Amino acid sequence: MYSKELKSIKKSNRFRTREIFDESLIDLASNDYLGLTANKLLFQKAYERVLEENYTAPKASQLVNGYNKIHKEFETLLCKANKFESAITVGSGFLANISLIEALVRKKDRLFIDEQYHASGILATKLLNKNQVITFKHNDIDDLKQKFKEFSNSRNIIAIEGVYSMQGDLAPKEIFDFADEEKALLIVDEAHSSGVIGENLLGIFDYYKIQPKENHIKMGTLGKAYGSYGAYILGSFHIIEYLQNRAKAIIYTTAPSLFDISLALQSLKYILNNKVNLNSSIKTRLSIVKDVLNINANSLIIPIDIGDNKKVLEIQEELKKHGFLVGAIRQPTVKSAIIRLIAKIDINEKNLKFVCNFLKENR
Repeated sequence: MYSKELKSIKKSNRFRTREIFDESLIDLASNDYLGLTANKLLFQKAYERVLEENYTAPKASQLVNGYNKIHKEFETLLCKANKFESAITVGSGFLANISLIEALVRKKDRLFIDEQYHASGILATKLLNKNQVITFKHNDIDDLKQKFKEFSNSRNIIAIEGVYSMQGDLAPKEIFDFADEEKALLIVDEAHSSGVIGENLLGIFDYYKIQPKENHIKMGTLGKAYGSYGAYILGSFHIIEYLQNRAKAIIYTTAPSLFDISLALQSLKYILNNKVNLNSSIKTRLSIVKDVLNINANSLIIPIDIGDNKKVLEIQEELKKHGFLVGAIRQPTVKSAIIRLIAKIDINEKNLKFVCNFLKENR
């Protein structure tokens, strides 16, 4: 039924497959930034905590009887660490973005969204009327201000990411300041910044030392630096109460896995307790990237522009022969094909230098 479409995808070198990679490959492709997926002690602690409960799965939605003490423990520590009033856990980052955009943007509202916002958020905008959604140029505060002059309404919402997943660049602080000036609701997707940037490794609010305000919403995922699965939303009491009463992707889905949230709880404790050493390891990796590739990175996502779908696959295959796995990212995920190198802190310095030098010679 879709043979023509598949043929076209293959012809353009955009065909995707699922593959179980050789476990001996050194991973510089995944979002496991801190290497916590290999921390068996955290896994054991999470497992033991779940066994303290009378049941091991949530059984129902959070608004029926799926809300568990483990969810509450994690949300409480998240609020304390991030200095937000309230939190709610969600099944995935994809569901979190669907929840936020579908629920918060009402009939007469305007949503101003960065053009490089995650696909889940872009998909969520399709649930809204076209005239409600205003896309502004990536990280361009001037374009955002101009769009505000043209399209702002009685209630305005801005959606940005803390660290953008493909280019690894940070949202400028000027957008936070502008949202406050305009009293606009600000949604910040911290999927790739939480656990990676900031003095306390809590993300971009931490990085810019921004005290959360009533108009601020932080969304983060657990399948990246936290080495688990799921997501969370942080906001004011008012916002979280509203979401649990209006967000369909929260109301009509089973509560997040008890084990996944238990593991995320252990990871959060680990990050907070080891932030000095973790920050030092991150700085060391970014220093290597700067020295070899001359890239000034603020996050562990290092994009190497190649511009050719076929060539990125060839580079990926060559590095696999040397025992390393990097990401080969092609259209439509990015406008121009890139090698996406993740300078994970569990990769030793010698191996990172080798891969950086290889990419320097072959890009």
